Amino acid sequence: MVTNYEGDAIEFKESLPLLPVRDLVVYPFMILPLFVGRETSIKAVEEALNNTDRLILLASQKDISAEAPAPSEIFELGTVAMIMRMRKLPDGRIKILVQGLAKARITSFEHTEPFYRVKVEKVAAPVMEVSGTEAEATMRMVRENLEKVISLGKVLSPDILMVLEDIQDPGRLADLVASNLNLKVSEAQGVLETLEPHARLCKINAILQNELEILTVQAKFKKDQDPKIKDSFIRDQIKALKGDLGDQDSDKNDEFAELREKLTKKPLPAETSKEAFKQLGRLERMHPDSSESSILRSYLEWVIDLPWTETNPEITDLVHARSVLDEEHFDLEKIKERILEYLAVRALKGSSMKGPILCFSGPPGVGKTSLGKSIAKATGREFVRISLGGVKDESEIRGHRRTYVGAMPGRFIQAMKQVKSVNPIIMLDEIDKLGSDFRGDPSAALLEVLDPEQNNSFRDNYLNVPFDLSQVMFIATANMLENIPGPLRDRMEVINLSGYSQEEKVQISKKYLIPKQMDENGITHEHIEFTDEGVETVIHGFTREAGLRNLERQIGSLCRKVAKKIASGTCSKTHIFSETVEELLGPAPYGHEEINETDEVGVATGLAWTSAGGEILKIEATKMKGRGITLTGQLGDVMKESAQAAMGFIRSHADVLGIDEDFFEKHEVHIHLPAGAIPKDGPSAGITLATVIVSLITNTPISKDIAMTGEITLTGKVLPVGGIKEKALAAMRAGIETIIIPWKNQKDLIDIPEHQRRKVNFIPVKNISEVLALALVEWKPQEEKTTTAPLRKKDGQVAA
Repeated sequence: MVTNYEGDAIEFKESLPLLPVRDLVVYPFMILPLFVGRETSIKAVEEALNNTDRLILLASQKDISAEAPAPSEIFELGTVAMIMRMRKLPDGRIKILVQGLAKARITSFEHTEPFYRVKVEKVAAPVMEVSGTEAEATMRMVRENLEKVISLGKVLSPDILMVLEDIQDPGRLADLVASNLNLKVSEAQGVLETLEPHARLCKINAILQNELEILTVQAKFKKDQDPKIKDSFIRDQIKALKGDLGDQDSDKNDEFAELREKLTKKPLPAETSKEAFKQLGRLERMHPDSSESSILRSYLEWVIDLPWTETNPEITDLVHARSVLDEEHFDLEKIKERILEYLAVRALKGSSMKGPILCFSGPPGVGKTSLGKSIAKATGREFVRISLGGVKDESEIRGHRRTYVGAMPGRFIQAMKQVKSVNPIIMLDEIDKLGSDFRGDPSAALLEVLDPEQNNSFRDNYLNVPFDLSQVMFIATANMLENIPGPLRDRMEVINLSGYSQEEKVQISKKYLIPKQMDENGITHEHIEFTDEGVETVIHGFTREAGLRNLERQIGSLCRKVAKKIASGTCSKTHIFSETVEELLGPAPYGHEEINETDEVGVATGLAWTSAGGEILKIEATKMKGRGITLTGQLGDVMKESAQAAMGFIRSHADVLGIDEDFFEKHEVHIHLPAGAIPKDGPSAGITLATVIVSLITNTPISKDIAMTGEITLTGKVLPVGGIKEKALAAMRAGIETIIIPWKNQKDLIDIPEHQRRKVNFIPVKNISEVLALALVEWKPQEEKTTTAPLRKKDGQVAA
């Protein structure tokens, strides 16, 4: 047997499974992967793999769209191949790697179900009819033509030229080139059926020459054609098509002319105008269906829609502004005064004044966000709110660059487009809840927006031109100032909003909340009447907050229950008394802040500040055998250190306080702060802790009518603390009328309205001796070593 390229040495059975191939032709010694999905084809592959030789016949379909080709729709000449590997895919298909071995012709079909099995005969290669020199010349021509085809832009494997240099057999060279040219199935089958090697090589050469002529003409056309002529030709075609469709008014409907007209009429800054017309020119030269053209259209539409110079007339009437603010919000004098100051300066200075940057800080529900809407109404400006809670991406502020798919401007540019004015009020809600991650820090991006020296040329990544934000009035809201980065907090004018007292809540309910809920629930004064007693019951029995949100919910719940009674015909009018509230809403979940019924040893009332307002803080202490101090109640490090500082002061002044020297060697002091599930921290409980410890050790009761707050030092000095107003409101809710505060906190009392200050006796102190003299009942220290005379009880009253 003679061995040659055509595969005469390959032996195979007369009967083989057949795999019809849709869109390619497999040549001998060609290795390639095939994806098999048809059920009959998968079974043919499985049949071949069950045989030891793993052989299968690969023949191409005449109609590639046929799902189940008939025998007449399959070419007779194919290639016997060996399945080298097989892998099942998740979608049910299989992937096989095959290598062509020899050509074979189908003589008959044995069956077509459950797979194709055919009888085949080997196709022997005829002897080459030309001399070796002529064959060598043809092979060189094929290599040269293939190299030219690649140089003109035909995408082929980069290594094919190197591989062809090592092939000396004409037939194998022809098959290798044919397998890389992506020929149509009919052309590729024609090459396969050309058995004589040199004739097959000549056919490949003719295909290459034809491809070379096409590529040459194509390259010449691209080179010679002037882009302007091409664009003009396309425009003429568009106009002709419009004429055929009956659209003769092409100038009016021309998109580019419309965009150019809008840009011309728009009063744009010089830099923005230059950039916009530049991008319009690019758009006109661009293919309308390209992805970048839609990006440019969107960009130009944003430029046209933004308010570059448009302003809303501002109201500078102070009387009108004051009436609007008073009508919609109770108290909040600081903020109202600040807005009136701005309007007064604006009226004197004119439009050249920059917009203020304010930050309203306070517990939830005190009216920070709604106050921004009232300010907009009072000043006649447009209002837009930007929620910053949970924002982690810097691009939310600065926008995305136009290179990204789906790019958009940042939230500030979107807000300016929404209000169509350069002087709106933009409320930055929950600015203390900004986040940051790998996409950047949005709080850093806000530095430019909220800086009056920079925001007149804010540059959004999407627009890539300066935009003036200097006339915008920015109002930020926050619950915790500590969560705002220092540089950002420094750019804002912070105005603190404390919680409301019970009297204020009653007035707000009668003036704002009750009418609003009655209107929302479809009832009138003919159906329901709220008494002060009933409102007070809702406030102290069903809410525990510094703001008004839960109070409004409870009032709404009362209105709904009354509406239900009226709709069912069981009642015509309901008077809301204390008993009525509990009848409709059920038992009150809260009572008055619990205070001690009697003066007790080791139990004191402290005051704490939380993000929701002030709270009463109970501190208890007991002693037992042992040594040291135990602290419980989920205390933070600062509060633990306050307790240790208080203990340090007491031990160092044991002789003054009348404490036995060996007490601390024999007893352990246990301090607990209920409720144990709530974390507590801060230094303001220092004097309360010291008072509790001294009371416990000396067995002296603490007055139940006194609450206190202040930080203690090792030398016994009382240092100032924060949140005096909120703590005072908490004490008033609990019915406590005497509060001990640090001496330096007297300046903070001005924040408490005068009518509330008159209800509480604030006693400022400088050192712990004064605190003990006030808080401990019948306190008799051994001697006084302080320079400041302590405060004493006189005739049952606390006096300085």
